[in-house]
Amino acid sequence: MMTSTLKISSLTKTFAGVPALDAVSLTVQPGQRAALLGHNGAGKSTLMKIVLGLIPFDSGTVDVCGAAPGSAAARAQVAYLPENAAFHPALTGQEQIAHYLSLRGESPKQALRLLERVGLHEAARRRIGTYSKGMRQRVGLAQALIGKPRLLVLDEPTSGLDPVSRRDFYALLDGLAAEGAAILLSSHALTEVEARTDRILILSRGRMVATGTLGDLRRTADLPVTMHVTPVNGYASEIERALPGAIRVGADLRLTCGQDEKLAVLGRITGLGAKVADIEVTPPSLEDIYSHFSQRDGQ
Repeated sequence: MMTSTLKISSLTKTFAGVPALDAVSLTVQPGQRAALLGHNGAGKSTLMKIVLGLIPFDSGTVDVCGAAPGSAAARAQVAYLPENAAFHPALTGQEQIAHYLSLRGESPKQALRLLERVGLHEAARRRIGTYSKGMRQRVGLAQALIGKPRLLVLDEPTSGLDPVSRRDFYALLDGLAAEGAAILLSSHALTEVEARTDRILILSRGRMVATGTLGDLRRTADLPVTMHVTPVNGYASEIERALPGAIRVGADLRLTCGQDEKLAVLGRITGLGAKVADIEVTPPSLEDIYSHFSQRDGQ
């Protein structure tokens, strides 16, 4: 049976009597990319600080790579990348990474290879003070890769990155996950994490209100599916009569249905044969699902 890289059970943390985390439980398996979502104040930062061993917790259990958070054994296997990585502006990227390699007892000669892996090989000998925010984030990721960590904790890691850099960043995470690294990633950018994570963790008011794959959460939320039907010229009215509840959107038709009705509705549409030119099925997005569970928790 696969051993979890990160396992948290019934974790509770209060500040001055105010609960920041209330009986939170989660697991992240080797090679799994888990997205930690939640509004500001939901408890994401508190959870990450506990995993990193930066603050104590009140009750529950936290197992980080088989060790206690903050212990030497855990620190040796965990890497962290904050939202705003800061480095000495007078050092070059190569000098900065070489310094961190030395602190970890590893060969500074690995610096160029690590910077090449994050796309900074050509800028390795430039001063970090000349780097853009996206480039500094890449330096931070190169630092996080030192020692081949089993768990990466990433707090809003793509903040300030341009679309191409974000794509490259997630491609790098995909490669790390394929090598067996577990990734816990906090992000407000729901659209970008929707297709790049294996497990969704939704915190609200310090409680874990939903966990699972995107498919799991779609089934649990039971939000409607949207279908966009493009009729062949001259058949729009006939198709509209055959699909009760459909509404006109220009020359096309749009209708929604419940998850349990999806196959039956698709059957009616495909039964119209050559009268239908195209159909697009749009499931609930991660933003829809996040909103659903967060609002449900607030009721």
